[in-house]
Amino acid sequence: MRTIDETTGRDTRSHTTAAPSRAARAGVPTIPLPRGSAAATAHPSHPARQVTPVPAAASTGVTALLRGPVRRARIVANTPTGVYLHVPGERDGDVVAVLTSDAARHPLGCILFRPSSGRPLVSPNAAAEVGGGRIVVGDLTVSAAAWWDPRPRLPSVRPALLPEGVRQLRTTLYGEGVPHSAFALPGLPTGPGGPLAALRGAVRRADLDAALRTATRLIGVGPGLTPAGDDVMAGTVAGLVLLGHPAAPRFAAGVTALAACRTTELSRALLRHAAAGRVSGEYAAVLHALVGEGALAPAVEAMLTSGPTGSRATALGLCTAIDLVERTTRGR
Repeated sequence: MRTIDETTGRDTRSHTTAAPSRAARAGVPTIPLPRGSAAATAHPSHPARQVTPVPAAASTGVTALLRGPVRRARIVANTPTGVYLHVPGERDGDVVAVLTSDAARHPLGCILFRPSSGRPLVSPNAAAEVGGGRIVVGDLTVSAAAWWDPRPRLPSVRPALLPEGVRQLRTTLYGEGVPHSAFALPGLPTGPGGPLAALRGAVRRADLDAALRTATRLIGVGPGLTPAGDDVMAGTVAGLVLLGHPAAPRFAAGVTALAACRTTELSRALLRHAAAGRVSGEYAAVLHALVGEGALAPAVEAMLTSGPTGSRATALGLCTAIDLVERTTRGR
């Protein structure tokens, strides 16, 4: 994980080295930030109780939220592995999460340096605010001790994937000898007339516009804060963006526009991150392995076990993006 150290605050005009930060002591490579950034974290504009903040590794995808003005926030989900906050703002607002170290590393997350205790992180009715360098939820105050980038840095704008790795991913996801058309997800209609079958048909025909039209049948479909249909589209959008498909911006814009009035606040936020190529740490690890930068089997296993159904749906989206890139850009 490449992190940016928020805690050293080292003055580049001096040759004196500050005490090592928590991230540095843990052996994580860090990049010092200007003193002004650290000051913004240490001295939020909003008066707060004198408490010791809990350090976290924050996604650069939520930098503007954390460093912006202090704003009231609302809990949209509160689980043993994370609390998700909606922050009002222009248009739809945004979502930021405080996650334990054993949660899926969502691109909108601030990751604590400890695992879940098995209990929700905060009281369900806790007051919350975000900004001034901190997240405050009830008695929990979190600040960024380091930063991580949720957009994978791949070898090229249109990276070549290892064929054997792609075959291994497909086999793990769909099963050995099982037709892709038989793949099903909880909460989504199955059968030849279902949306997943329509998506597979669009891929077989190398028809990107038809694949985009299936989003009208997938967005908002399925149970939970991130319905399975949304996760499929998020995985597809991010894959097209990161694999350099020339029509990725148009596809991403179409999906995010549909999501505006069809699904949950958390799903809308994750789809916007996907449109910018920002993905979970598990998704990024699989992509890196597919270009030869890591072992694929453990990366796929981590992705598929990082959530109850969303992980499989997102993996399906990644496979869909790979297939669309292979079929619709062949010979260009």
